[in-house]
Amino acid sequence: MAHYQITVDAQLLHQLFLRDTKDEALAKLLESVLNQILQAQATEQLRAEPYERTEERQGYRNGTYPHQLTTRVGTLTLRVPRFRNGKFSTELFARYQRSEQALVLALMEMVVNGVSTRKIEQITQELCGTEFSKSTVSELCKRLDPMVKAWNNRSLEEKAYPFVLVDALVLKVREEGRVRSRGALIGIGINTEGYREVLGLMLGDSESEASWSEFFSWLKSRGLHGVDVVVSDDHRGLVLAIRRHFQGVTWQRCQTHFMRNILDATPKTLQEEVHGRVRAILEAPDMETARQLLKQTLEAYEEKAPKAMAILEAGFEDATAVLALPEKYRRRLRTTNAVERLNEEIRRRERVIRIFPNRDSALRLLGALLMEIDEKWASGKKYLDMTEYLEWRAAQEAEASAKVVRVS
Repeated sequence: MAHYQITVDAQLLHQLFLRDTKDEALAKLLESVLNQILQAQATEQLRAEPYERTEERQGYRNGTYPHQLTTRVGTLTLRVPRFRNGKFSTELFARYQRSEQALVLALMEMVVNGVSTRKIEQITQELCGTEFSKSTVSELCKRLDPMVKAWNNRSLEEKAYPFVLVDALVLKVREEGRVRSRGALIGIGINTEGYREVLGLMLGDSESEASWSEFFSWLKSRGLHGVDVVVSDDHRGLVLAIRRHFQGVTWQRCQTHFMRNILDATPKTLQEEVHGRVRAILEAPDMETARQLLKQTLEAYEEKAPKAMAILEAGFEDATAVLALPEKYRRRLRTTNAVERLNEEIRRRERVIRIFPNRDSALRLLGALLMEIDEKWASGKKYLDMTEYLEWRAAQEAEASAKVVRVS
């Protein structure tokens, strides 16, 4: 990833602390930084500073042209460099603009369909500075929707995904004149190269087994394979769908949700003690130690907190399934925190909308945002080094094959 030296105007920084000018100052500051990055990228591509004479120069500048970028802090004017021979290229605002455009479109649709509140109308005016006709909305949708749909339906056949984490969040969507709750089902995978990917997004009628089954069937139809561990919470419909569509795969119950379930059933005076005991079980170095700690905890609290101990005992095997993996992979696979962080990003945008005018609007905004995050993951650092896991998995398969040969 390239590094650029940016100069920040002290006066703009000062204005950020003034309540009346905060948004305006932030917009100017962002505009200044982005324009400096564009100029730095031009220098990289031409291999020369303005007016610099060097044998490595690849071309010459030919001024700039303005490019309007709508953001939540205002409309920025970017000065995009021109070259005499060739074309300047940048991905600086392309990813960002997709998700921002989806947000603006969702707000616009609410205004056009007459279902927006006064607050939403004010936000739309602040973002865009004008009202929008249905034809304007339609034209923007034509540009954005194909990109989001193509990404969300891309093939997954090229790579195997040993680790899959799934979760859902509830959205409010207006359908047939009524506001209905819909489940946004999201899956992320960690491929054999160690990178995270957003596998897909689907809007379901609920978080039922039928909705999750449809989601998993869709992922598999796109080529999802090589799954070894699925991590999720203990939602009944979700667990039944996992067992149906991923037979033989290890299911890891999210330890964060598991702990919450136990503490909710624990008397308040004992919650701190029980939390420490359960945490020790979940972080045990091996299954044998975990079983010993479980036995001690059950003996100590089965009379003081019987409901909590019943939950602990019933969910122990599923919550500690990750202990079968090499130690370095356990921390990131014992919870659905990776998906929860995605949900937080979605909620940050969704709170502005509150009620989506239709399903397409929800899929557009969530899809554009997830697409942006997915691209960042692909160009960032590896989430896990998979070398040790792949060696461990190969040894497991070799041992299983040897057993089959001995039996036959």
